Amino acid sequence: MIEVGDPNVAPDIKSAIKRIVQLKKEGVIQSEIVVHSRAVKQDLETAASLEPDRVAVFYGVSDIHLKYKHRKTREEALSIIADMVSLVKAHGVSVRFTAEDASRADLDYLIQVVKIARDAGADRVSIADTVGVFTPERAREYFSKVKAAVPDVGLDIHAHNDFGMAVANSLAAVEGGADVVHTTVNGLGERAGITPLQVFAAAYYYHKGVKLVKLEKLPEITAMVEAATGITLMPTFPVSGENAFTHKAGVHQAGVLSNPETYEPIPPEVVGRARDFSLDKYSGRKAVQHRLERLGISVPPDVVDKVVEEVKRSNVPRLRDEDLLEILERVTNMKFKAIVNRHIEAFVWLKVANNVYTTSVARRVAALKNVVSVSEITGDYDVVVKVVAENAEELNRVIENIREIKGVAATLTSLVLKELPVNSHTI
Repeated sequence: MIEVGDPNVAPDIKSAIKRIVQLKKEGVIQSEIVVHSRAVKQDLETAASLEPDRVAVFYGVSDIHLKYKHRKTREEALSIIADMVSLVKAHGVSVRFTAEDASRADLDYLIQVVKIARDAGADRVSIADTVGVFTPERAREYFSKVKAAVPDVGLDIHAHNDFGMAVANSLAAVEGGADVVHTTVNGLGERAGITPLQVFAAAYYYHKGVKLVKLEKLPEITAMVEAATGITLMPTFPVSGENAFTHKAGVHQAGVLSNPETYEPIPPEVVGRARDFSLDKYSGRKAVQHRLERLGISVPPDVVDKVVEEVKRSNVPRLRDEDLLEILERVTNMKFKAIVNRHIEAFVWLKVANNVYTTSVARRVAALKNVVSVSEITGDYDVVVKVVAENAEELNRVIENIREIKGVAATLTSLVLKELPVNSHTI
């Protein structure tokens, strides 16, 4: 299912929903299209008129929502829920009822709500942990008891991540009887967001042995959403973060080189990633030797030991291949290789349209794959971007992605021919 939003929020969202529904009719999209709406007659009429596969009606069911938001009694709320679900069902579309703030609702009352929604025509009910206060134990309990009381209704878990437990609560809800988990790419959503697709899918694969999605496509969709929203992931974000499969400590590096399972729950290739080793003062002998061998360099053990000593004296946050070669040349007094890029590096200069906020363009560019730095500058251009690519085709693809960003008026690309090491001096 793809939940495409509430058409009553803004005209452009309504327009986008119409286009998405049309793509479904044309067979471009295979998923069920779900439109969201408040339990308000006019809003629901608008939602149903767009002819989605399903309309999701939401209404707060906790006492705090009933008292301060809806100003209704429990009995009045049950009547409203029944009427609104019936209204949508009369339009001939499937209905999901979302019990908002269900995790803070009285469990017996929540079961009443689910029964009322089912009797009115809803074949699915979403139990929403709206402020992220479920624990795995409570999530499992709520879902198992609701499922036992109303076995003929499909159950969704909508878990917010306010306390960082959305993935754990979603897994527990599935164990309790949920058969649909709401996720967003990169965990986007209100406040701390909801269950991130990448993390839940990878965790489910690890624990249940089932691939719910094409896991190898996760990096691609991660980058796509980063570019579209301008919201980038923390390096330590599970599965998709830059550091998720990068090993830093020497003990970890040695273990992974011996057997990756020592410090990796799943092989990085399963989720479209690659293993890497951070080379810095925390690195050990095996990591340094591995990096040298990857560069095609074989040196005696005593030379490796000297290189390790120099690496540990370095204050560089992360040593590049070029830095390692420079250290090797220094300890051996030998010239191994000219420091010439083995990949393609380029600087792309951007002009931003006059009516566009420069920082908004810079943020979207920074989210693109292969972009390693972004700076706002003075002069004839507004932004300069450094791009690293494996080949010309990949570089061209990055440049095209940059040009497609709204607000980019013109670009100029300069290829890096050679990068020389620079020694830092204290003045």
